[in-house]
Amino acid sequence: MITRRKLLKSSAATGLLVASGGLAAPALSQGTKIRLGYVTPASGPLAAFAEADNFIIDSFLNVAGSDFEVIVKDSQSNPNRAAEVAKELIVDDEINLMLVASTPETTNPVTTTCEAEEIPVISTVAPWQPYFIGQQGNPGDPASWEPFNYGYHFFWGLEDIIQVFTNMWNQLDTNKSVGALYPNDGDGNAWGDPVVGFPPVLAEQGYTLTDTGRYQNLTDDFTAQINAFKQANCEIVTGVPIPPDFTTFWTQAKQQGFVPKAASIGKAILFPVSVEALGDAGHNLSSEVWWSPSHPFSSTLTGQTSSELADEYTASTGRQWTQPIGFIHALFELAQDVAGRVSEVDDGDAVAEAIAATDLSTIVGPIAWNGNGLPPFAAQNIAKTPLVGGQWRLADGGGYDLVVVDNQTAPMIATGGSMEEIS
Repeated sequence: MITRRKLLKSSAATGLLVASGGLAAPALSQGTKIRLGYVTPASGPLAAFAEADNFIIDSFLNVAGSDFEVIVKDSQSNPNRAAEVAKELIVDDEINLMLVASTPETTNPVTTTCEAEEIPVISTVAPWQPYFIGQQGNPGDPASWEPFNYGYHFFWGLEDIIQVFTNMWNQLDTNKSVGALYPNDGDGNAWGDPVVGFPPVLAEQGYTLTDTGRYQNLTDDFTAQINAFKQANCEIVTGVPIPPDFTTFWTQAKQQGFVPKAASIGKAILFPVSVEALGDAGHNLSSEVWWSPSHPFSSTLTGQTSSELADEYTASTGRQWTQPIGFIHALFELAQDVAGRVSEVDDGDAVAEAIAATDLSTIVGPIAWNGNGLPPFAAQNIAKTPLVGGQWRLADGGGYDLVVVDNQTAPMIATGGSMEEIS
């Protein structure tokens, strides 16, 4: 079958062209340029995930040279907009490879669009369950789940973050009563799922979970959740709110006299700016750590270590490093690697095959779609990366440092301290 994609001819591109540059990719046809589309939440409540985008793309193009163009589209933190701009990149800009990152609200609509249009796509920064299961026609029927033909994702899974969080909690003396903040979005529904989420694993480990149900993002009153947590004597809080919602919750919790011993929060407190917004109340909040300067990996693009990349970001921007730096950088490492292994970048099937054959040691660790650590249904489309746990600590000179406090799931990543109670 001849698809619309295969009939597209080269034409003047429209959209936001960030830059172009030149990398000697020996397997590329002479004179061919690979066009990369990149969808990112550059504005809206998820914008913190995109803070380092320009730095990373500029770095990539400084190395990559004239063999690449990068066309960036802002999803505005809106799933419908993400799908819309993905279609623009495919139809109007005629990209060869799509890159996308940052929560299922961005990765899923873009991947679904690419599948329909037969365009290869590499995605990251979303746990693999809400990414893979969330795109199935019937998420509640595992027998109906099917792999993607063009979508390839690298990140960790819920099984990893559950283990990291409980490992941190087990360092403390608690009553194992946990309050849950699960929003009505892709992450929240996955984390609270009674089959693949936190509830069954916590129950097996002797934890009691107080889940008041799904709330809408950008909620301005968490009194009901706080009262329920107080009534259940919750000494631990967990969840996956967006940054502004956790700021609201934590501020109201302090005002209403609710101070748990541990608060391990995904998504919302990944970024220094989100913790600094809480003032001193951010001290000893805990989170998953997917990348940090202490990760013992190096870039295939620049040769930099994780520490060197983080230092360059700070020197270039004046801002503290953030976790997405490593994973967005790795997206472009993969793009370079894949481009060097295909002879016809216009052949989406060949590009997808090259992605599937990837075996690359990146700034976030080894990436290979070989099924390691995954159930059979996800083996084709998911590559797992390591995860550890950390706590935000007030720094002597002001601001916060993220300290790795548990590495049982990835011993190669050094710890910088032990878990401490919130006071």
